[in-house]
Amino acid sequence: MKLATWNVNSLKVRLSQLIDWLSKVGPDIVCLQETKIQDVDFPFDAIRTAGYEALACGQKTYNGVAILSRSTGTDIVTAIPGFVDEQKRILAATFGDIRIISLYVPNGESVISDKYQYKLGWLGALA
Repeated sequence: MKLATWNVNSLKVRLSQLIDWLSKVGPDIVCLQETKIQDVDFPFDAIRTAGYEALACGQKTYNGVAILSRSTGTDIVTAIPGFVDEQKRILAATFGDIRIISLYVPNGESVISDKYQYKLGWLGALA
């Protein structure tokens, strides 16, 4: 199995590059981070035309994750169980007997910032 991960830093900006790369490399599964796109605007049709199914968990302007695959995923999870979070940073699914998790881990910036405390809480919940 060929598995890849890519922080696309805006799927709208990188979609043509992604489609071209998929045709050249042909991975079985691709995890995307920082898609910066709401699920309603996700380019499902373009991804399907490229030969992939897509699962997405995104939000406008920030964060967002996706999993592209040649087959359909099951047992889909779009949040850390028990952790209340508006940020879209996790997407998990099972493909055959393999569990795939696409994560966009928070940047904590400085150890004295609120973002660092959020990151610690997020990682603690993930563990």
